[in-house]
Amino acid sequence: MSDADIGLVGLGTMGSALALNIAEKGFRVAVWNRDEARIGEFVAEAGELAGRIVPCTTLEALMAAIRPPRPVLLMIPSGAPVDSMIAQLQPLAGEGDILIDAGNADFRETVRRIGEFRDSAATFMGMGVSGGEEGARHGPSIMVGGEPVAWERIAPVLTAIAAKYEGEPCAALLGPGGAGHFVKTIHNGIEYADMQMIAEVYGLMRDGLGMAPADISAVFAGWNGGRLNSYLIEITAKVLAVTDPQSGTPIVDLIVDAAGQKGTGRWAAIEAQHLGVPATAIEAAVAARNLSAQRAERATAAAAFPSTFAPGQTTPASDIVRELEQALLAGQIVAYAQGFAVMAEASREYGWNLPLDTIARIWRAGCIIRSQFLGEIAAAFASDAGASGNLVLAPAFAALMAETHPALRVTVGRAALQGLPVPALSAALSWFDSWRQARGTANLIQAQRDFFGAQGFERIDREGPQHGPWGAPHAG
Repeated sequence: MSDADIGLVGLGTMGSALALNIAEKGFRVAVWNRDEARIGEFVAEAGELAGRIVPCTTLEALMAAIRPPRPVLLMIPSGAPVDSMIAQLQPLAGEGDILIDAGNADFRETVRRIGEFRDSAATFMGMGVSGGEEGARHGPSIMVGGEPVAWERIAPVLTAIAAKYEGEPCAALLGPGGAGHFVKTIHNGIEYADMQMIAEVYGLMRDGLGMAPADISAVFAGWNGGRLNSYLIEITAKVLAVTDPQSGTPIVDLIVDAAGQKGTGRWAAIEAQHLGVPATAIEAAVAARNLSAQRAERATAAAAFPSTFAPGQTTPASDIVRELEQALLAGQIVAYAQGFAVMAEASREYGWNLPLDTIARIWRAGCIIRSQFLGEIAAAFASDAGASGNLVLAPAFAALMAETHPALRVTVGRAALQGLPVPALSAALSWFDSWRQARGTANLIQAQRDFFGAQGFERIDREGPQHGPWGAPHAG
């Protein structure tokens, strides 16, 4: 009987949570998993929601269980597994059916797959989902790329299961092709930068001020009640407050200092480079994770170059903590500004017409980087104050940056003198100073390029390409 509203392939952590979310919102969902035993386990775990779940042991049964046109969410690992599943499902799909990759995916792969469906009766879409397991279960932020007719078929389900911010669903069709997965990639890039900056500030309190995790937790909890209010600040306070049940040691002190990554932050940095947009905070955060993995080499370097300079502390710790709050706020503004600048350029490059204000709105709840100033970002782009240039130029953020960047400068300078690493905060400050310099130093680089490669340059006092009177043969 074809009465399921939607199908779902993959009952891992995210797939299971999303399926239960769909069922809880009153929709019937047909499910299939490669490991057949997991299907029965999932239905048994579903409790009172089991009546809205249609277990299917074959892909043929899955497709037969869904009312046409049939949307099927793929909640499986990116890359080859997605291509393999498409190869199995596409022959079973009919007119108007929709295969939706809801995992993290390189948007270029999504564009390729959409092209491979061009002569097919079915449609392919890419969908970014943010919020982790909790978001998938109770309401994620959903970023969709694809055709409007396909969106109309799945919108009732997706808007129902999405997080709500003041009653508004945090789900939207953002553009054609790979737009949804691209936006999710940049979301994750901003997430990398935000997490890295928070970790750097934690390090300055731990190593620079000698504060214990419980005391640092209290600081973050206080910040979460103010302008830094966000999901990541909230959970940072909670994480730092937890102790190991066996030893009584703060759990954060027992965790290996090597950060994992699934590649989306790296994709964000690469795409920013492809588009020629400086996303220095994101790039620094990715590099910091890479460096964190080099534990053996770092231990060797620590022995070879021990910290020898510890300047006397003359500023009261309470004043430094207030400076750190402002510095973190300034850094976060830069990270968001850079991320939105990358999306704006991608929108122009690929003809997506990305609704930047809508993106900010659907990030206000459900997603990992939800924070209180996303509403201000949405308002800035809706009024064109941000769309006309970098977000930092929007009046609300220009005023906030003017207030907070001195603290960022002091924080980065103090960290350098103490030998404490703050790569993302440093990158944010360096970008800000370079960005606000009306005349930079690239004129010398152009002169060098012309000297050794006859690349030419433009002059400020005349039109057209020029060469310098170097009086020496070019090096080639």
